[in-house]
Amino acid sequence: MASSLRVPSQESLLDRPLPFDQVDDLVKLQKASQKINSILDLDRLVDKVVNEIARSFGCLDSDIYLHNAERGELELVCAHGCTGCELHGPGHSLKIGRGMVGYVASTGQMHYAPDVRKEPHYVGCEESTLSEVAIPLHVEGKLVGVFTASHTDLDAFSPCQLRLLQALCSDVAVAVHNARRFRHEQRQREHLSREAHEARTIQQALLPKSSPVIPGFSVSGLSMPVGAVGGDWYDFIPLDGGRWGLVLADVSGKGTAAALLMSATRGMLRSLAEAACTPGEVLTRLNRLLVEDFPAGRFVTMVYAVLDPAKRTVTFANAGHLRPLVMSGGVPQFLDAEKGIPLGLGPSEFSEVQAALPEGSRLVFYSDGITEAANGDGEEYGQERLQQHVSQPSASAESLLEDVRTFASVDGLQDDASVIFIKG
Repeated sequence: MASSLRVPSQESLLDRPLPFDQVDDLVKLQKASQKINSILDLDRLVDKVVNEIARSFGCLDSDIYLHNAERGELELVCAHGCTGCELHGPGHSLKIGRGMVGYVASTGQMHYAPDVRKEPHYVGCEESTLSEVAIPLHVEGKLVGVFTASHTDLDAFSPCQLRLLQALCSDVAVAVHNARRFRHEQRQREHLSREAHEARTIQQALLPKSSPVIPGFSVSGLSMPVGAVGGDWYDFIPLDGGRWGLVLADVSGKGTAAALLMSATRGMLRSLAEAACTPGEVLTRLNRLLVEDFPAGRFVTMVYAVLDPAKRTVTFANAGHLRPLVMSGGVPQFLDAEKGIPLGLGPSEFSEVQAALPEGSRLVFYSDGITEAANGDGEEYGQERLQQHVSQPSASAESLLEDVRTFASVDGLQDDASVIFIKG
């Protein structure tokens, strides 16, 4: 997210000659300036400003009002010493043009009232106030707010002190602007984080709650997104005759957009699968829908299979996805389908492949986040390591993803990783 933080003016307060008795004030204000320029928390910043200045000048009251451009008002964000202002509390607002604060906001110029009793723009708050100064806070010609300081003495602020306050307020304006931008961006990040968390919760709810119970087979699935949400998903769909539809897919792209497309595709697929179509017919019909609905450049790779436990066979169609790995009799084989481009790109037919799953066999559907996971040397996990892991007696969906994660530990996974693991 781009930042709009500003750099304070480099003009030194020492550019003009100061009387010796004002050096102490200068040192105090320079220290205050250094402190405020390092604070990005808006509440702490304004509190620091008004209290430092009140102490330095022995003021009765010092306040900061910030400009609300949308409402055309000035909102009190911090007050020190003024019983009336502290009673109103933060959020008290003034219309531009009203009182010395509003007058300064409208003119863009400092205004000093050495005797508030003779000041037509002064709006009384503390009876003991006799002099007051209001200074606009500007950044690049735009009004940020107004700073005010009042005193119980007549003409309490010397020309030199007014000059010092003006110089300090230049830094205050920049510091306040930076703190407001920081708060705005922080809130945006928090909002996006909450949205991502909600999206992840919804997406996780769309994944199977548990593995299906299929006589003669052990079936499990697992998905690990690299971000809060991802475009991978898998599903187990109960069909008639004790058969099960198995799907593993990868929507192009990442993040919320991919997750939305994944959710839409999942709903369409489930509807078509439950209509008792064959895998090739399901993908053909699904592709027609996605070609019409998907944004340009978006697509889905998918393998959809029907497991028939009674016949101990699996029949699948492949839409541009990675080839399933079957291991029977200790021999690994990647199963090819002749026809099938990714869904959503254009018209296509999808051929079907049938494979036997005798006892002791294994079948694995996986996403490219597994085979393309790279270690610190840029070496990919690859199909050979996949075969080696699947051949281990204790291999499972969990152990495979853990092995991939360990392999890519230097840089971590760069893409969503999903797997369906079937043991016959």
